[in-house]
Amino acid sequence: MRGSPLFLCLFSVSCWVNLMPTAGDKTFRFGACRVSMSMTEIRAGFTAIKANIQSRDPIRTLSILSHPHSLHKVKSSDRCCITHHLFTFYVDKVFKHCRTEDSFVNRKISSIANSFLSARRKLGQCREQNNCACGEESTEKFKQILANYEGLNVTSAAMKSLGELDILLDWMEKSR
Repeated sequence: MRGSPLFLCLFSVSCWVNLMPTAGDKTFRFGACRVSMSMTEIRAGFTAIKANIQSRDPIRTLSILSHPHSLHKVKSSDRCCITHHLFTFYVDKVFKHCRTEDSFVNRKISSIANSFLSARRKLGQCREQNNCACGEESTEKFKQILANYEGLNVTSAAMKSLGELDILLDWMEKSR
């Protein structure tokens, strides 16, 4: 049993390292929930395709995510709820309909989608544990986002929403 303390020490260090966020990960607080995401990776992926995606947006006068239904005015107690809704919105509606003829762009979209899927899963688990409820204000804001999205054809709405991803990312970083 001479190796047992050494094994226990190495095992403990291994567990500790696996729990530490990786380089570029940021921990976000959405109400009672904390979610770690690699914002560096998401931003880099989005930056690489932003011009391509935004050039596909035929309607520049409408915004799906911004003013007057700004995310920046969401109460901190509602951030868990609306963030989960927005991750679900992007995973279920936006990323599914953002396909281009450019495989590089498609890979970047897929990478961002996987990050959102992982964050949505973590946030959903936390919401269940903490019984996070949606307030009326955040529910109304999200309904307006959906109405803006559904007012366009599916492909245009998806491309516009993806082109506005920086609005969501900025809001997330400001609300940390």
